[in-house]
Amino acid sequence: MQNKGLIKLFAVLFGLVSLYQLSFTFKNSAIESDALAIAESKFDASVEDRKEKVNDYEVKYLDSLATSNEPVFLGSTYAEVKENSMKLGLDLKGGLEAILQVSVKDILKGLANNSKDPIFNKALDDASELQKDSQNDFIDDFYSAFDAIKGDTKLASPDIFATRSLEEEIKPGMSDDEVKVVLSKKIDESITSALQVLRTRIDQFGVASPNIQRLGTSGRILVELPGVKDVERAKELITSTAELEFWDTLKGEQFFQYFNDVNSLLKAELEAENKVEGEDAVAQETTEEEADDLIGDLTGEEDATTKEVNPLLDLIRGPGYQGGPIVYQFNIADTAKVNTILKKREVRALLPAGLKNVKFVFGKPAPNSELTELYVLKGNRDNIPPLSGGVVDDARQSYSPTNKPTVTMQMNAQGSKIWEEMTDIASKTGSQIAIVLDNVVYSAPGINNGKIAGGRSEISGNFTLNEATDLANVLRAGRLPAKAEIIQSDEIGPTLGKEAIESGTMSFLIALALVLVWMFFYYGKAGIFADIAMLLNILLIFGILSGLGAVLTLPGIAGIVLTIGMSVDANVLIYERIREELSKGKDQKSAIKDGFSNALSSILDANITTGLTALILFLFGTGPIKGFATTLLVGIGTSLFTAIFITRLLIDWYVTRGGKLDFSTGITKNLFRGINISFLKKRKMAYVISGVMILVSLGSLFTNGLDQGVDFVGGRTYQVRFDQPVSAAEITSVLSDDAVFGSADAKTFGDDNQLKITTKFRIDESSEEADEAIRVSLFNALQPYLNGMDYESFIENKESKTAGLMKKYKVSPTIADDIKKASFWAVLGSLVVVFLYILFRFKRWQFSLGAVAAVFHDVLILLGVFSLTYKFMPFSLEIDQAFIAAILTVIGYSLNDTVVVFDRIREFFNEHTEWKFEDVIDRSLSSTLSRTLNTSLTTLVVLLAIFIFGGESIRGFMFALIVGVIVGTYSSLFIATPIMYDSVKKGDAADALKNKVVETEEDVEVNA
Repeated sequence: MQNKGLIKLFAVLFGLVSLYQLSFTFKNSAIESDALAIAESKFDASVEDRKEKVNDYEVKYLDSLATSNEPVFLGSTYAEVKENSMKLGLDLKGGLEAILQVSVKDILKGLANNSKDPIFNKALDDASELQKDSQNDFIDDFYSAFDAIKGDTKLASPDIFATRSLEEEIKPGMSDDEVKVVLSKKIDESITSALQVLRTRIDQFGVASPNIQRLGTSGRILVELPGVKDVERAKELITSTAELEFWDTLKGEQFFQYFNDVNSLLKAELEAENKVEGEDAVAQETTEEEADDLIGDLTGEEDATTKEVNPLLDLIRGPGYQGGPIVYQFNIADTAKVNTILKKREVRALLPAGLKNVKFVFGKPAPNSELTELYVLKGNRDNIPPLSGGVVDDARQSYSPTNKPTVTMQMNAQGSKIWEEMTDIASKTGSQIAIVLDNVVYSAPGINNGKIAGGRSEISGNFTLNEATDLANVLRAGRLPAKAEIIQSDEIGPTLGKEAIESGTMSFLIALALVLVWMFFYYGKAGIFADIAMLLNILLIFGILSGLGAVLTLPGIAGIVLTIGMSVDANVLIYERIREELSKGKDQKSAIKDGFSNALSSILDANITTGLTALILFLFGTGPIKGFATTLLVGIGTSLFTAIFITRLLIDWYVTRGGKLDFSTGITKNLFRGINISFLKKRKMAYVISGVMILVSLGSLFTNGLDQGVDFVGGRTYQVRFDQPVSAAEITSVLSDDAVFGSADAKTFGDDNQLKITTKFRIDESSEEADEAIRVSLFNALQPYLNGMDYESFIENKESKTAGLMKKYKVSPTIADDIKKASFWAVLGSLVVVFLYILFRFKRWQFSLGAVAAVFHDVLILLGVFSLTYKFMPFSLEIDQAFIAAILTVIGYSLNDTVVVFDRIREFFNEHTEWKFEDVIDRSLSSTLSRTLNTSLTTLVVLLAIFIFGGESIRGFMFALIVGVIVGTYSSLFIATPIMYDSVKKGDAADALKNKVVETEEDVEVNA
């Protein structure tokens, strides 16, 4: 091998750079451990809420360290150390991953200045309906809906988009196509603005290593916040539109009579309905009255038939205060009911003359209170506040004179002028100004000392310190241009993340130890050199990932461990070729040189095909799946470098010093030697076996189906851990009650005290209110099994490491359809790319056909195994994005095996021109059998180690890979090559193949 000095230099430099890069990770870990130890030393076990206080102190300590410019390691500050350290993903550190959908509907309304045009608004509503079963963006469905009903109306109508705010870009008379270009640009600008607002908010929130990126052009934004401890606070931060408004108020007592009138109207409607129903139920009346009398005698209650019902007044729980803007107080649980009543057209018609545009808005409840106040605001015809939050230049968290958290704001010149006018009027009339954020009244201060000049104001309103801080950050960063809803989210508790790190590390070390021992056992001293190269390979992988800023996930660890198997494969290919050359009688140096040279083509083809599938996985995958693809791609590159160059360097060094290598041990020396199996004669039997397996798989797929996860059907999944074992069937029955979810599925997930609960209840609702309501229902239903745990402890998993809600996952139906679509194209794309690559390398479509047929065979059987076994396996076999990653990995592995065989066929055609066509095939399969079995066994050992020790969340993924490796090894021997053989014309088959397959270029040598 030439240029040995250069290879040594590169190896040393790469190793040192990797060690340097990883040193930041070790230092960051040490600093965080010290911070936790210092925080724990501040609060002993007797302190109330010790865990929360320790967490708060730890965060503050690290924040102060991050803002300090003092160097802590190699001249770097702590902020720089943290930035350069290995990033841990959500599944290893806990936290939140969410996909937000910015409402294009709201953006269009804003661009049209909330137009009242009936055609425009109907088109918006129709587009919302179309979206339920559509793969189009909202804007495309809006155009379709508008075109269907527009008549002579144009988008450039003054009542729609030819408004004053767009007068520079949209002129009356413009065609719809011209307006669409402008709208697309404006929508894109709004979504970009939303992205920047979210980025600023999250930066101020102080999350380590956040990831915020736009997904495509549909208005979706991915937010990843690994390590965030208060997930609910983070969700509120990223979804709050922060629509700040200032409204003049009216006096609550002005509306007492109005509420009485509304109650009378509702009462009359109810009596009319009851009269109709009563006429239909005469036959049952006597029996029911007797039952009511009996119950009344026993309980002392008033007769139900004579008790007066007041639909609105019965909901009132308290009055407002004299002269203030509060009408009444209501239970928080009744606010939706009250809003529904007050929005009815016939109810609005009862408003006093001159007050038809009044706004009723509920206030922010006090902490731990079940009541909230209903404010009455002085509305207007256009429903536009006199002053909005767009005038806020700066906002800071501060404290009131009574030391309660507040938010102070500074307005710009325009806002200051309007604020001065509003406060002047309020001061003179003795009225108040309501400060409203996202349609909730936070405070309604009176102005007692005249007008307020300078534009400085304060918001108070039962804030916690965190709420005040977050509100100040949100106001400072700006409001979102439209409502943003979480349509997919994955929330993992820190306990689960810590367990994932421990199980991932354990599986990695066990797999590595097994492979190191196996290589030494099989190849003797030469195995030690392969082991050294493998350890360097792992160092380089971690160093490169750290240097690239890549996020390490649990599937990423699996990708690294799988890379170990691939690294072994390259060394096995080389060593098997060297053993073949030695068996031909060549001297040691010549055998080593020819072995490396002859193995190179197979190594490159095998790794390129696997790399292509990994690339497609990287392009189509998200989150942990992309992490898996990233580590696999990096691992392929480092494996090639270490196997081809480093192993060669070590072997040459040893041989030059007079050492002797047999590339085997006493046990393995003659293993698989002299084998000549007639594979082609067994192909018909293999076809029958495979045909039966495929038919059984298809039958099960059509009858039994697959256990589709929420990734593909939408819904919510909760991973709940209990203090004691629970029955999955019993929990399923409890949650499937109509009073809870109506339909739910609970499965044991790992240990028998842990369940994975899935429900499609309220599947079409993505709001945080719906999420919270479902979590409350889940908690209430599970209370008998939670040993007295309260709701907050259940949600945040505070009380113990062994109980609580460990993980939450939500996928809306719309994004589930998108995931299905992306998965389909990922699998199809990988097959097409591999077909073309093999066609390019081997010059005959028969090779591509054999390889792709084997892949289809493997995928169908894998699906069949999942379909047949998911109902009784003791671990989850859900079909989700991770399963698609497993399919693509199986495709890559199966092709890896097949390509090695094809490469040997091509070589034997060159060397043995006198052999019959079938002899070439059989000899090729027999000569690569040692490599095929060795690599497959090694990879299986690696996968089994992860399967057993790698944690429950990755077990189904590993099971798919294990099945895939077994089936892929079988298909490379009995399906791919036989199909290639049968698809070539008989008679002149050998000549036909030789003319295309024989290489015209010189044999490849490693000269680097």
